[in-house]
Amino acid sequence: MKTRYSRFLTLVAAVGLFFSAHSASAHCQVPCGIFDDYAKVAEMLQDADTAIKASNLIQELAGKTDAQSQQQLVRWVNNKESHAQNVILIIADYFLTQRVKTSQENYVQCLKDHHAVIIAAMKVKQSADPAVGETLKEAIAQLVTYYPEHKHHH
Repeated sequence: MKTRYSRFLTLVAAVGLFFSAHSASAHCQVPCGIFDDYAKVAEMLQDADTAIKASNLIQELAGKTDAQSQQQLVRWVNNKESHAQNVILIIADYFLTQRVKTSQENYVQCLKDHHAVIIAAMKVKQSADPAVGETLKEAIAQLVTYYPEHKHHH
């Protein structure tokens, strides 16, 4: 009969194997490095979708005065803020510092396109209009031309 401790060790080993196998296949090792630029773009698109949803819910809750609605309103405003800020951080800390190079042929246009995302994200923070979130989403989608989805060949 297995002891509780040996069952625990078996579980820990299985979980460890799962996570080590998963992380090993999470990206290409040699051909494309450890960065997945498209995944960052996809994350920003998800942030934009969340901001749009938040803006829609803010609109729905705006006229309600009960405590629960007010609390939910504040939570959705905070949610919208944090997702817009995440987009700004990804552009600034990831793309502008590591991916946009002065040596690239389309440097000026590339800077303009990345800057448009930051400006749109700032406007999302300032507005409760879902259309402003749609503008952010469109600006992010423009970046796919620089960072196309990488198809893994296994």
